Amino acid sequence: MANIKSAKKRILVAERNHQRNMAFKSAIKTAVKNTLTLAKAKEQDQEAIKNALSQAYKLCDKAVSKGILHKNTASRKKSRLTKAINKLMA
Repeated sequence: MANIKSAKKRILVAERNHQRNMAFKSAIKTAVKNTLTLAKAKEQDQEAIKNALSQAYKLCDKAVSKGILHKNTASRKKSRLTKAINKLMA
């Protein structure tokens, strides 16, 4: 355990950031999962899929701007999601 006051503070800040990052990453995974579930459904509602895809994109882009994800990671996630949606829709 740290003895110096600034080191103690860094531990607290790092934990707080870790919790926020994990929550954000979890939200992205949930959005991706929801989008894929909509695409796999027998009754494919194009508008709902489009909205879910837009939400997933938005979360990925927001994570990049907040420094939670690297821009290439977000780009890869969006690309793979789009590719999977197109495969399911065909």
